[in-house]
Amino acid sequence: MGQQWVDVAIGDKSMRAAVTVPPSGSGPGLVLLPEIFGMTDFVRQTAERLAEEGYVCLVPDVFWRQQAGTALAYSEMEQALALRAAFDMRQGVDDMESIIQALRDHPAQHGGVAAVGFCMGGTLACLSAARGLVDCAVAYYPTSLENFADVLSEVSCPLVIHLGDDDDKISDEARATIHQATGSQGWIKSYVYPGCGHAFANRDRPAFNKPAAMMAYSSTIATLRQNLGPIYDLSAIWEQHTAFEFGDRDVDATMGTMVDQPYVNHIPTMTGGVGHDHLKRFYKYHFVNSNPPDTRLVPVSRTVGADRLVDEMVFCFTHTCEIPWMLPGIEPTGKYVEVPLVAIVNFRGDKLYHEHIYWDQASVLHQIGKLDAAGLPVAGIETAKKLVDETLPSNELMGQLWHSSEGQPL
Repeated sequence: MGQQWVDVAIGDKSMRAAVTVPPSGSGPGLVLLPEIFGMTDFVRQTAERLAEEGYVCLVPDVFWRQQAGTALAYSEMEQALALRAAFDMRQGVDDMESIIQALRDHPAQHGGVAAVGFCMGGTLACLSAARGLVDCAVAYYPTSLENFADVLSEVSCPLVIHLGDDDDKISDEARATIHQATGSQGWIKSYVYPGCGHAFANRDRPAFNKPAAMMAYSSTIATLRQNLGPIYDLSAIWEQHTAFEFGDRDVDATMGTMVDQPYVNHIPTMTGGVGHDHLKRFYKYHFVNSNPPDTRLVPVSRTVGADRLVDEMVFCFTHTCEIPWMLPGIEPTGKYVEVPLVAIVNFRGDKLYHEHIYWDQASVLHQIGKLDAAGLPVAGIETAKKLVDETLPSNELMGQLWHSSEGQPL
């Protein structure tokens, strides 16, 4: 991928815009509308990320009438606010007609078009939806949107609005006005993120809140997928990945199912890797060829969302070799183990981005004889058996405490 500059004709003038094409070479269109600082690194990286998701992403030079090529540092707040004050929002929506037409005319654009915007750009995205210019829109903390409450009633396409409840740029009264203007329209959804301030989705700003940013991003992708596509078979991609890992034990093929800079985090032991080289080293020397020969995964359930998959399974093996990722530094015990394991897998487009893997380490240590469970609320292989058969006894670890409630009023 790479960003290319194009000229967008607006009347008898032209505006510059950056276009990023997805790896597939084509896809639905997306206009990415920046904050008041213009074409920052955050905007460029977001455009690349959305292109990875399968969208032809166009970023317009929104301040082209006041100061062409705006790309301010976040410390240049005074200049950014001056540009915002001079920006005519209604004229900006007029410009969006030409911008979106230019995107539709781009040879790589196929299908519908969306608008995603941040701050001032979020407001512009909402007003573009009200004008009927896009098939769906997403707005992150749109400033001054409450001043256009009457226009919001004209939105007839899916619109998602992300708001922080501690945003010093959008007051409680402003949020209430936005909710009142949009609450009766089922195709408009507002999400409020507790404890989050303005620009909570921008990792380069002090207000960045990673959990909230991740939640908002997943909601954004779900909206885009549902209304524009593209739709990827995440189950098939994941199954191919695990087949390369545990079946073929092919490191290069495993890495080939992932984005350029992926990461894996085995939560109980904090093993894995962040970035291509770190993760490939982990896979090659400490994972793919370090699982016992009888290792198998027994699927229990699978939930597939817009950009992630949750696999619930039983992980089975005989501890005949050291397993660095699960039991680092523990000599083989020859013990057989079954433990429930959950994989939460995030995708970008048709590639894996990251994996969060969870299991009960106390149960594993108990099963291989390295943890004396006497007096501790720890179970062994029983946890895996009960996952598959819920009728097996419950509450045995509670002992007398459980029996004490027998016969008590319900």
